Amino acid sequence: MDFKKLPPALGLALVFASGAAVAQYSGTLQKIKDSGTIQIGARDSQIPFSYKLGADGDPIGFTNDICLKIVDAVKARLGLAKIDVRYSMLNSTNRIPLLQNGTVDLDCATTTNTTQRQQQVDFAPSHFVANITAAVRKNSGIDTFADLNGKNVATVSGSTSIQLLRVARKSGTIEVNEIPGKDTSDGFLRLSNGRADAYVLDDVQLAGMIASSTNPGEYKILKESLRQEPYGIMLRKDDPQFKALVDETVTGLMKSGAIEQLYTKWFLSPIPPRNANLNFPMTDAVREIYKNPNNKGV
Repeated sequence: MDFKKLPPALGLALVFASGAAVAQYSGTLQKIKDSGTIQIGARDSQIPFSYKLGADGDPIGFTNDICLKIVDAVKARLGLAKIDVRYSMLNSTNRIPLLQNGTVDLDCATTTNTTQRQQQVDFAPSHFVANITAAVRKNSGIDTFADLNGKNVATVSGSTSIQLLRVARKSGTIEVNEIPGKDTSDGFLRLSNGRADAYVLDDVQLAGMIASSTNPGEYKILKESLRQEPYGIMLRKDDPQFKALVDETVTGLMKSGAIEQLYTKWFLSPIPPRNANLNFPMTDAVREIYKNPNNKGV
């Protein structure tokens, strides 16, 4: 249409109308549209949520699969034929700063949604609920948290499990010697090589590391729990467009039942690298968050 041939008022109105018809984006969506790239924060060894099979391959896992569904939704929303997915390997101490400064757009691993962290970042609806407990050797004689008194206990720096353990120590419930590891695999190494008598972490991550270990029959997970914790995908605060799309995508997976298929794939089937089956049935707490999606923190 030649706007120059129209009456000035009508031409101006049509110009504004045509401009309004073009979708306006901001924040992360505009960043992705401009670059054609989405940056995902991942982990090396958080089986079965986010882990790598080799130095050169991309991460795989349950949370990673959910984030790739978000990538598909972003691609459709922006009308892009392709989005380049780039990964950054994060840890418990740098995941929030690198999300805040724009290095990554989504953190797709096993981050616990806490009210304290909600002051710094936003969370998608929780996709898992774990129990904070301990793994020990079957021949250790350790059956309860009370049995950890005086023992060396491996933890992960920057994790909620180390905070809960310190609360228990301050309350006088148990007294242990902390041996912090830099990440989840480092913590399990301290248990497997005998430097630690126990390893306090989320039950499902402990199950994953035990199943993938050289001698899985040597270990057991305590039945006691320090706390239940919801996992959530992190994204930057104050980005309503992107958060709405992330929430819509994750909630859609839960309401459609598609997330149960992903659950079966990663928790009830053989998975790489050893084709081990975690045999980790869905708990009542997990079923509840799929039935009623929410991003409540602990």
